[in-house]
Amino acid sequence: MPASGLYFRTDSGEPSGVPRALRVLVADDETDTVMTLAALLRHEGYEVRSAYNGRDAMAAIGEFDPDVAILDIAMPGMTGWDVARVVRTRDDSDRPLLIAISGQYTKGADKVLAQITGFNYYLMKPCDPNALLALLSPLATRG
Repeated sequence: MPASGLYFRTDSGEPSGVPRALRVLVADDETDTVMTLAALLRHEGYEVRSAYNGRDAMAAIGEFDPDVAILDIAMPGMTGWDVARVVRTRDDSDRPLLIAISGQYTKGADKVLAQITGFNYYLMKPCDPNALLALLSPLATRG
């Protein structure tokens, strides 16, 4: 059963009553990480889009309008910190939920910087799939 709780809106702006899957963007320059997380999330019923660098992640945020963005911190060019900063400064909402993942930046100061730049959560690589799903579960069941 797809993760539901989010509903399509009609032209009038009212919920249509038709549930839609939570949209999740996975952005990481490590192909294996993206493929693994995307497969896990699709299996759980989420709609997933993948990106392999920060610039593509920004484009996907604009086009795909994800409910959640899982961003690697150490992407080349535009880092996860850069993406989070831009997302949070251009819109006053807490959407999308931003989850940082990193295998390189794991110190306490790195986690504080992630929070300052706008991330809601921080997971170290390799991230525990159950921990990730636990973060998404409240959003998927919100109605």
